[in-house]
Amino acid sequence: MFHSRLHSFSRLMISLTLAAGLAALAGGVKAQDKRQNTPGEFDFYVLSLSWSPSFCEEAAERGGRSQIQCSGRPYAFVVHGLWPQYENGFPEYCQRPSPRLNRSIVSSMLDLMPAPGLIFNEWDKHGTCSGLADRSYFETIRKARAAIKIPAEYLDLSQAKTVAPAEVEEAFIKANPGLSNAAVSITCNRTRLSEIRICLSKDLQFRACEEIDRRACRRDQVTMPPIRGG
Repeated sequence: MFHSRLHSFSRLMISLTLAAGLAALAGGVKAQDKRQNTPGEFDFYVLSLSWSPSFCEEAAERGGRSQIQCSGRPYAFVVHGLWPQYENGFPEYCQRPSPRLNRSIVSSMLDLMPAPGLIFNEWDKHGTCSGLADRSYFETIRKARAAIKIPAEYLDLSQAKTVAPAEVEEAFIKANPGLSNAAVSITCNRTRLSEIRICLSKDLQFRACEEIDRRACRRDQVTMPPIRGG
């Protein structure tokens, strides 16, 4: 009898534990989904600037090249995107299908984002989450990029340069008053510097972003291939 009651009690406790776990899971999902992928509802932006020579060398190694970006005029840092972010995680593809992007906007952005495919993709994946109309979103990208000064040593890099990621961060911080280590991070692949990512408030002021910083490059040194083309 005792064992029977103990068995029933154990089954009850397991059921209650499972129910509590499912309820907590449901609550967590509900909290996560409260604004998940709702256009305009996010905490801050990340402006991602790609070191174009690294992109082009990697594209060549994969057997393909973006003709505009890699065979046209020389590019240094180019805009990869302006990404709406949550404090944890980020929205994406907030409208399916995304509103059709006017080709005149694409043409107007090629000086900053030198590949039409990149511009279309950034609108579909990130721009639709901004809550802005297409023209306003790309105007915001232009304003964000204009707010960042590229350090002089990276404007015309004619020879490959080995750098410490922290060194690049410090150069950007020195060139941009108000920017701090907590608002900028460097990304890399196995050997090359890939991007610099700068966190901005919705009104495009520098702001800290712990999660972005946690995903930064952890290598002691990386290479910045030289600027070519043009």
